Amino acid sequence: MQESRRVGLFVTCLVDLFRPSVGFASVKLLEDAGYEVEVPMAQTCCGQPAYNSGDRADTADIARVTIETFEEYDFIVAPSGSCAGMLKKHYPSLFKGDPQWETRAAAFSEKVYELVSFLVDVAGVESVAATHRGTVTYHDSCSGLRELGIARQPRKLLGTVAGLKLEEMKDPDVCCGFGGTFCVKYPEISNKMVEEKTANIRASSAGTLLAGDLGCLMNMAGKLRREEADIKVRHVAEVLAGMDEGPAIGRERG
Repeated sequence: MQESRRVGLFVTCLVDLFRPSVGFASVKLLEDAGYEVEVPMAQTCCGQPAYNSGDRADTADIARVTIETFEEYDFIVAPSGSCAGMLKKHYPSLFKGDPQWETRAAAFSEKVYELVSFLVDVAGVESVAATHRGTVTYHDSCSGLRELGIARQPRKLLGTVAGLKLEEMKDPDVCCGFGGTFCVKYPEISNKMVEEKTANIRASSAGTLLAGDLGCLMNMAGKLRREEADIKVRHVAEVLAGMDEGPAIGRERG
């Protein structure tokens, strides 16, 4: 029997609205790995903003739509540790004791993966055919690292990009201060955290900052731009797919 290889790509809101190139890069990487990729039009937000604000009822409504939209696929892949963590780790808890949805949510969550983790841990990708001339540093986004154990996978594939040198910053696993609604509720604390993060990024002497979550990247890119730091910011998928020639994050409009 031939293994079924249908992937439903959960694009994420931020990618859809602010950085579609990350979605295109994700499709390329998945197709290069031999998977059939579809992007369901009915998908919406993963529900994390509502969930983090304590609104479980609306989150459950969003989750039902997401499960119904994606449960036909063999795998659900998202280019975001934050969104993938929500789908995989928190959806099942929303439906504990629900006779109709508990089993469906559990089966759904078992098929959810963050993009780079999926490529390395499931698809068995050992290398990518991409080139990047220069030094990069990598930020470990909180949800991907702590909820999904993503750290070695992006570094493994980045190590195969021709011309790329990875220079680790100090404390790459420390939060950048974004945290979804956290940066809105506690702007002074958030600003102090991202200020410390950008100091470490600049100290690495890397010309490009990479990460796997667009929210974190936009937060750090905004701070770096306000500090007038000459550092490009990109999603790791763009570099791995060899699609990093366009404007960097935060510089789309010049």
